[in-house]
Amino acid sequence: MSSRLPSPIYPVVDHPRWIERLGSAGARFIQLRLKDLSPEVLRAQVIEGQEAAARHNVRLVLNDYWQLALELGIDYIHIGQEDLDTADLDQIRAARIAFGISTHSHGELERALSVQPDYVALGPIWETKLKKMIWEPQGVEKLTEWRRIIGPEMPLVAIGGITKERAPSCLAAGADSVAAVSDFIASPNPEHQVEAWLKACLG
Repeated sequence: MSSRLPSPIYPVVDHPRWIERLGSAGARFIQLRLKDLSPEVLRAQVIEGQEAAARHNVRLVLNDYWQLALELGIDYIHIGQEDLDTADLDQIRAARIAFGISTHSHGELERALSVQPDYVALGPIWETKLKKMIWEPQGVEKLTEWRRIIGPEMPLVAIGGITKERAPSCLAAGADSVAAVSDFIASPNPEHQVEAWLKACLG
């Protein structure tokens, strides 16, 4: 396992209750991706997630809402390519908040590297039905290519269609951490799934 990111497994969740559940099972790097909420509910859920993360020693990543992350002192922000147009990276760096950027193509990777993020994510590695994507599945070979381009020091996250069985191949291909949504929150036993993923990824 690389020490460049908090954990080789990176659950992405849609409600703070998952941070409590997955954090209690051993997940230490969790992204909170909230959509279509009022400002009041959004803020309350982020605070709830932040409190759960503190209880379980989880490094919390907030997707998109960089201003709120700055205000509340969230550990990490995940930024999409479109958010790079508006995110104040100087403010984010000044607040000592780490940030990661999604990439799907060589052009997007070049743009991401130009702003020196704390990690880059590549996806979708496999087809995913969770989110409509204009990008074809990248395959694990693209992870190896990304690793060669970004060098040995930049952390790399794999995302998209990844299951417990597929996760080790992503790490072997060059990823430092493997992100997934449905394989955790759609599982009948999410806590057991965290334990199984950790075993699969740590050996």
